[in-house]
Amino acid sequence: MQFNQSLKNYNTFGISVNAAAFVDITSVDQLKQVIQQNSNKLPLFILSGGSNMLLTKDVDALVLHLNTKGIEVVNEDHDFVWIQAQAGEIWHDFVLNTVNRNLGGLENLSLIPGKVGSSPIQNIGAYGVEIKDTFHNLTALNLETLQIEIFSNTDCEFGYRESVFKNKLKDKYIITSVTFKLKKATHILHTSYGAIQQELDTQNISNPTIKDVSNAVIVIRQSKLPDPKEIGNSGSFFKNPVIDKSFYQSLLEKNPDIPHYPVNDTQVKVPAGWLIEQAGLKGYRKGDAGVHTKQALVLVNYGNATGEELINLAKYVQATVLQKFGIEINPEVNII
Repeated sequence: MQFNQSLKNYNTFGISVNAAAFVDITSVDQLKQVIQQNSNKLPLFILSGGSNMLLTKDVDALVLHLNTKGIEVVNEDHDFVWIQAQAGEIWHDFVLNTVNRNLGGLENLSLIPGKVGSSPIQNIGAYGVEIKDTFHNLTALNLETLQIEIFSNTDCEFGYRESVFKNKLKDKYIITSVTFKLKKATHILHTSYGAIQQELDTQNISNPTIKDVSNAVIVIRQSKLPDPKEIGNSGSFFKNPVIDKSFYQSLLEKNPDIPHYPVNDTQVKVPAGWLIEQAGLKGYRKGDAGVHTKQALVLVNYGNATGEELINLAKYVQATVLQKFGIEINPEVNII
């Protein structure tokens, strides 16, 4: 256990704050032991890849850094493979592992930062795919009983960047592994969302494999999104807002090129990045806190921005979009 540990290298925004206590967790048994031996009764703070959080102050808690490893096939039939990954596995590495095995379902989620254990918490998604589409179950440690429990797809109550672990079960469980049900052949490819098909056409690929789709997603993300190792960020900072179709129709009169994606019979989703860019904030910067120059959905730390400065920037972006379009956009990241 380390004390007064800097978390600058443990969050992708690169915010310089300290943890009261810090432990690197490499097994479930160790996780249970550390919790049981928390003699000072410090509150627990679960840290995965640090990619979906904005730290605004020192963490007065026992930080449990999940670093458990392991990927294994737990079941298989003629059409599907059930593959389990431990919570500390890097998400992108896990996706590439499944793609290289020719297991279909996660290829559109390539290059998303973070670790496997945090992926169900906000039902991560990209390019028309969410993990709920292939999620089978997860195991999680009940912090009250210290027993491992299993959660099915239904149990997780997945929504748009939502799950039961962001709501009524928040801070009550630690996810220890996740299992996905992936296709062995006759893959169903999702190439119509975003620029995937365009990238495949550019590469003259007319009959793409899941690896081709994964590679296309990687190229697109690398062209638009900054590498956290070079510029501090947490990927998409805001959720794409869902609005009523009638309101969308009224917006079309003044904004005939406003993009949208159907949600259901009465609602559509509008890209928050487009709204921010049209509000004139793409590339906006105040000190070391800024809106990325290539992707307005991403807030960045150019060096020494504080969490508070990034929050103030986010509030300014929200207010400007609301004033221009009458649409409220909300953060996707956890603000701590």
